[in-house]
Amino acid sequence: MLLALFRAIALLPLPLLHAVGRLLGRLVYAFPGRYRQRLQANAAQAGYPDPAFARRAAAETGAMIMEMPKVWFRSAESLAKTTSDSFHVVEATLAENPDRGILFLTPHLGCFEITPRYVAAIQQTPMTIMFRPPRTPAFAPLLAEARNALGLKAVPATMQGVREFVRSLRRGECVGMLPDQAPGEGEGVWAPFFGRMAYTMTMPGKLAAQTKVAVIVVAGERLPRGRGWRVHFSRVPEPLPTDSQAQAALFNASMEKLIRLAPHQYLWSYNRYKTPHDAPPIPPMPDAPTSDRGAAPTSSESDAHT
Repeated sequence: MLLALFRAIALLPLPLLHAVGRLLGRLVYAFPGRYRQRLQANAAQAGYPDPAFARRAAAETGAMIMEMPKVWFRSAESLAKTTSDSFHVVEATLAENPDRGILFLTPHLGCFEITPRYVAAIQQTPMTIMFRPPRTPAFAPLLAEARNALGLKAVPATMQGVREFVRSLRRGECVGMLPDQAPGEGEGVWAPFFGRMAYTMTMPGKLAAQTKVAVIVVAGERLPRGRGWRVHFSRVPEPLPTDSQAQAALFNASMEKLIRLAPHQYLWSYNRYKTPHDAPPIPPMPDAPTSDRGAAPTSSESDAHT
C-alpha cells in the first residue's frame, strides 16, 4: 500500500508537490512545540533569527518531503529538471586521476535525494550511497526500491556498509553519504558547526585517509516555482588534516559554506547539537580567525542564489 501510494504521489506535477509541501510545512510549524523551538534555535545559532526565515525554512522542509516520491519513482523526469553550474569541479577532480574515487558529502540541504542520481547519470558510472535503516520497518521495502535504482546501490550504515564503501572507492567509483547526522557510539568527535560545538561523525575522514580519495561536498538547491534543482559542487581542500577532530572541523566548515547558498533549505529542525550519552565532555569553541567572524549573509544575499 505504501509503495502504491508513493508511486501515485510521484505522478503529480512538481510545482503542485512543492506547493502542497510548503503549505503543510507552515501548518506544522504553526503549532508550538519542540519542532518549532529547535528550528528557531538552530537557525538563530547560524545567524538567521528572523521569524520569517524560520517559517520559510519550515515550508521548505515540507517541500523536501513531498518531492521525494517524484525523485524516487520518476527519476528520469526529475533529472530532466536538474542542472549544475559547477560540475566542472567533478570533471577536474577526475581528470587529475581517472582511477581515483570520490567521496561525496551531502548535507541535509535542498533535495539530497537528487544529488547521487545526478552524479551517477552524468558520469554513467555506479555510485554507492549509505543510509540508516528506517526506524519503522514498514518503510524498509519502500526505501530499498527507491534507493537502489539508476546506477545507485544503497548500503546500510554498518560495518558491512563501510566495507562496501571502501571496496567501491578502491575500484575508483564514487560514494555518497550524509555527514551531518549525529554519529553512533564511538564514531564522532566534537567540532564547530555554525559557531557551536556539534558531535560530528569521523567516518568521512577515516574513509578519505584510508583510500586517498578526493572529497566533494554537494547539494541540490530547490528552484522556485517547481522548476527543478540546481546541484552545487565544492571540493574540500587537500591535503586533509591527519587529526580526526581537524578533519571534522574542515568538513563542517565546507558544509557551512554550501548551506549559506540556500540557508532556508537546510533542515534546521534536526537535533544537530544533541549530546550522545557516550560522548566525551563538550570542549570550548576554538578561537576563529578574524576573517571568519563575519556576520551571516543578509536575506537579500541568500535569496540571490534561489
